[in-house]
Amino acid sequence: MTITEADWQVQFEAWLTPFLTCFRRQAQQRWAPVYLQGLLGPGERKSVEPMAARVAPGDVQQLHHFISTSPWSTAPLEAELVRAAERLVGGPEAVLVIDDTALVKQGRHSVGVAPQYCGQLGKKANCQVLVSLTLARAEVPVCVGLRLFLPQAWAEDAARRTRAGVPEAIPSRVKWQIALDELDRVRAAGATFGCVLADAEYGKAADFRHGLSERGLTWAVGILPNQKVYPADVVLAPAPVRATGRRPKHPVPSVKSKSAEALFAALPEATWQTLSWRRGTKGDLRADFSALRVRVADGPLMSGAQHLPGEAAWLVCERRSGGERKYYFTNHAETTPLEALASSIKARWVCEQAHQQLKEELGLDHFEGRSWAGLHHHAVMTMMAFAFLQHLRIGGKNHHRPGTTTAAVSAPGATASGRHPGSVRAVLPELPSTRPLSPPPVILAE
Repeated sequence: MTITEADWQVQFEAWLTPFLTCFRRQAQQRWAPVYLQGLLGPGERKSVEPMAARVAPGDVQQLHHFISTSPWSTAPLEAELVRAAERLVGGPEAVLVIDDTALVKQGRHSVGVAPQYCGQLGKKANCQVLVSLTLARAEVPVCVGLRLFLPQAWAEDAARRTRAGVPEAIPSRVKWQIALDELDRVRAAGATFGCVLADAEYGKAADFRHGLSERGLTWAVGILPNQKVYPADVVLAPAPVRATGRRPKHPVPSVKSKSAEALFAALPEATWQTLSWRRGTKGDLRADFSALRVRVADGPLMSGAQHLPGEAAWLVCERRSGGERKYYFTNHAETTPLEALASSIKARWVCEQAHQQLKEELGLDHFEGRSWAGLHHHAVMTMMAFAFLQHLRIGGKNHHRPGTTTAAVSAPGATASGRHPGSVRAVLPELPSTRPLSPPPVILAE
């Protein structure tokens, strides 16, 4: 799908109008469309100076002030973004994917930058890490949350936080805590979805899984191979009373817990099923799957550093063609077939597509400022730009139609229904690079 420049301007102005009411100052309402046009237009570099040269020649300082130092809150824009995403892709068949994405940086002064794992490079590197939330349906993602994770070296350094403008109210939090807070925020703003997905970085935390269950959510998360589980029929018996000493506090499980890795290593070949979930560039993507109903060993801690059985869940193993195995927990109903479990698990890939396009097409990782406010201003603007492109891709219509977000999983030989939707860049015309597009009229908030 392609559209003309005139059509693009009309749709852009109409789509942007509710977002502009979130700004209380006329200058902010003037420069927000210009900044978005810089992100959406042509040009490989999406930092302030090259964008200003394309869309606002001679106004680089004003554009820099808008994104880096102007005192506007991201919260109203983020809430409006959730509402826009809900109209596009929300609903009971949608998924909410929790993940993080790294922005590779030089130096040590940009807020939150530190040597830490960078998924983009597959190794530890000097980078910033943003916890991300992506709402998706029918393989169309819309990123609705990007929040900076502060490593310990930053979280506990008051002087460093002050220099970067980190709000005092921002506590030191691990990634899964940020994710739960962001989850609560997007739900309060109106996002609806049928399942929460996350990789093992989040799924390995028992408190994260418990937080999802306490919120009444269906979830599917990656776990580590050494995660301990009990069989579903484990029985708890009162601990034998000792003649002397303290009375035992906890009951005793009828069997010992085992690691997920050990449990699947002992399964016969007949328990595995080959499934395909999506068509890739080289054909159907497929792997072997097996699932067992278990009790997660994340209950109260007993003696010997062992945990009692916790809630019931599906333990799923994915065996890839190269021999690698991945493990997952999901709290789907006990009657859920293996195809549906695998379908939910593999739907998480859509956030990787969103991260890639946010960086490659819209310059998420091009911001050169150092402050907390500047980074989050830039992040929310890139999310808005991405949501607008998705709005154009699906024709500006409500995307609530029959179908599923998760790719249909099938046996080899069947047609895989899920296809990579392609780059959002394909919907844009080649916009002029020598003048700014006319911004929408100023709308003053009450």
